[in-house]
Amino acid sequence: MGLDTCADVLVGDAMRRGISGGEKKRLTTGEMIVGPSKVLFMDEISTGLDSSTTFQVVSCLQQLAHISEFTILVSLLQPAPETYELFDDIILMAEGQIVYHGPKSCVMSFFESCGFKCPQRKGSADFLQEVLSRKDQQQYWSRTEERYNFVTVEKFYDKFKASQSGRNLAEELSKPYDESKGHKNALSFGIYSLSKWDLLKACFARELLLMKRNAFIHITKAAQLGLFGLITGTVFLRTRMGVDRTHASYYMGSLFYALLLLIVNGFPDLAMAIERLPVFYKHRDNYFYPAWAYAIPSFILKIPFSLVGSVALTSISYYLIGYTPEASRFFYQLLILFLMHTVILSMFRSVASYCQTMVAGSVGGTLAFLFTLLFGGFLIPRSFLPNWLKWVFWVSPLSYAEIGLAGNEFLAPRWSEITISGVTLGRRILMDQGLDFSSYFYWISVGALIGFTLLFNVGFAIGLTVKNHMPSVLIFSEPLGRMVLPFTPLTISFQDVNYYVDTPAEMREHGYMEGKLQLLHNITGAFQPGVLSALMGVTGICQ
Repeated sequence: MGLDTCADVLVGDAMRRGISGGEKKRLTTGEMIVGPSKVLFMDEISTGLDSSTTFQVVSCLQQLAHISEFTILVSLLQPAPETYELFDDIILMAEGQIVYHGPKSCVMSFFESCGFKCPQRKGSADFLQEVLSRKDQQQYWSRTEERYNFVTVEKFYDKFKASQSGRNLAEELSKPYDESKGHKNALSFGIYSLSKWDLLKACFARELLLMKRNAFIHITKAAQLGLFGLITGTVFLRTRMGVDRTHASYYMGSLFYALLLLIVNGFPDLAMAIERLPVFYKHRDNYFYPAWAYAIPSFILKIPFSLVGSVALTSISYYLIGYTPEASRFFYQLLILFLMHTVILSMFRSVASYCQTMVAGSVGGTLAFLFTLLFGGFLIPRSFLPNWLKWVFWVSPLSYAEIGLAGNEFLAPRWSEITISGVTLGRRILMDQGLDFSSYFYWISVGALIGFTLLFNVGFAIGLTVKNHMPSVLIFSEPLGRMVLPFTPLTISFQDVNYYVDTPAEMREHGYMEGKLQLLHNITGAFQPGVLSALMGVTGICQ
């Protein structure tokens, strides 16, 4: 496909410069070739490609047809002679009718039998298109002894049906298919070319590659949690906090702030998931892989980053703030924060699969964020909720994280001082916050967070399965009036135009040490009104 020169280069979109239009077309062609389809119908694949690239692409298609036994039908507009020679059969259509359908080697003899001959230096493809045209047909008339009359498409169609090729084609189509000659596996009952396990492995490999390419983003997010853990630890520094009812609210606030950091840290995954949806929908609709094979790696391969971020946050802030100095309670807090981070990432991915666009995703993600935050048990304690709304407390994953973290800290022995009301200080603090639960509720919270993670990922897979691609741009067409605007012809001139791009990584590997690669060198020219100018050159960014 001639794509070796743009390997490891972003495809690009409306906001980012990437490969050229011709390279995008070749990329799409190659993408469909490696898919499960063994039958390809390709329409005007040469548009935007130069003749050399078109020849390369069709040569690849020829090898697929001959070696891999693909069934390929390609429509081309006046291909170059060398490209035309690559095809085995020709279907010539005009005015909605098939003028010829048969081997390429017989098409010229058919038209010669009709009285038309291709000149020696005329391309076969050009001849086949022009011989059907009223204004060009006469120049190919070869029977000089007979008077020329325009031969219509209907007459060509009738002559083709009466020809040997037409009769052979009609005879083949009239025979019913003999199923005894068919292969037992010719009828496929699966829509994917690989087994479920192979599909999952392929999606894992692709997701791992994307994770490596985006490693900077994930490492930055983990470092961000570590930095905010340091800031949180200095704000709630242990030297200024005692084990009493006054400072208990500080401890509770620091726990909530840690959870808030995890929620905010997961928000960028919403945009990242939405950006990848168009490619997923194209692959899904062409049966490359099912939604579940895409969703499972997206979840599993994010677990290490969630673990690293949670470790960075907990290990820095835990002893700076001065939580209960017990190793078991340190790891209990780490477990809750880790599970909460996986829940948040799964929640935003699920929102992305249903919202599909950046605008809708921002609204949906913000609503999910506010719901989780508002009914999480800290901003509005459970005891302050009206009775008819108390059930919402149990729907927010933040509630279970609050229960687990608060119980882990305030049910520790150092908070066991008996208060005037006859309960321990830690229990009194939990009662004031509406989080007064037994110690075993920690494991219920762990189970609930795991359940939320599975629920959101199942919802993510369902959303990818049932939702169809929604274009990000809506076009409204209105009838336009006709008018002629006066204008003054202008001459455009330019002098010493230079253009630079960042040096590709592969060129640096081969010893090119310059930071910029110059593509245009002192280009000078002018465009005059009334003069049709052609810009010639290699396809790509130079043009």
